[in-house]
Amino acid sequence: MQRRQLLTSAVALAASATPSAWAQSFPARPIRIVIGFPPGGGIDILARLMAPKMTDSLGQPIVIENKPGANGVLGMDTVAKSSPDGHTVLLGTLGNFSVNQALYSNLPYQNNQFAPLTLLASVSFVLFVNPGMPWKNLGELIAYGRVNPGKLNFSSSGSGGLPHLAGELFAKAAGMRMTHVPYKGSALSINDVMSGQVQMTFEAAAAGIQHVKSGRLRALAALGPNRLPFLSDVPTAAETLPGFEVVNWYGMACPIGTPKENLAKLHEHIAKALAVPEIIEKMSGMGLQPVASTPEEFGRFWAMEEKKWGQVVRDANIKAG
Repeated sequence: MQRRQLLTSAVALAASATPSAWAQSFPARPIRIVIGFPPGGGIDILARLMAPKMTDSLGQPIVIENKPGANGVLGMDTVAKSSPDGHTVLLGTLGNFSVNQALYSNLPYQNNQFAPLTLLASVSFVLFVNPGMPWKNLGELIAYGRVNPGKLNFSSSGSGGLPHLAGELFAKAAGMRMTHVPYKGSALSINDVMSGQVQMTFEAAAAGIQHVKSGRLRALAALGPNRLPFLSDVPTAAETLPGFEVVNWYGMACPIGTPKENLAKLHEHIAKALAVPEIIEKMSGMGLQPVASTPEEFGRFWAMEEKKWGQVVRDANIKAG
């Protein structure tokens, strides 16, 4: 009888301590950051920049897993169906979070299957052209496009992604028609601009800045509200097309049901990594502005962006499936 009472007491004590023990033991194994794009793009560069700092801070390895496919759909589906314990994190773009719901008619997941973690960073976009192209500025490119409808072509990381939407918005704002050439990822898209197979691309500054430095790409216009410090001689698109602006962003989310304590701990260590001077300097050089918003702040921002960009997709009648 005494042994049974002791066992019952031990079980009750263990049950009452379980939530606290789980919170204290997190993370209990490596954390997987899933990216729905191939290696080499700006989002992949950022993840690999942050990973060592987060590994040191959290005491568990950070494993980057690239799952390219359908504008990030495969990566989002992987995370949506993962165990909601904080050990699997989605790192996605504006396109993943705020465009796909309008772009695809048969998504294998819904956005309500995710718990917002943080708005990680805002991303400067740039119009890159092959250096052999004759246009010296955006005005010359627009003048050419208006008298040669359909002869300008631009590449993107895939149909419906922000590089694609940026090109469509640019063509509409400039009053011309361009041909879209989709690729499977930013690296392939940029490679064909450098080789001259495609004339231009609208991409994150991080994905092309090194090629600008090497002379293999030319930056024709910054697409954000201000000139970039590392491309200070490159005008903004709005200086030629008033009001035109494209700013991407990166965010992180976990499967819905992830304990708030684990989300809070992840956010703490992500913010800590983004505050490292070395990280800030490297992000600035890539055209990235650290944000590290709280999960609640990101949730509100996400909802607003989903509404805004969903309307852009519908207005342009873009469908991917």
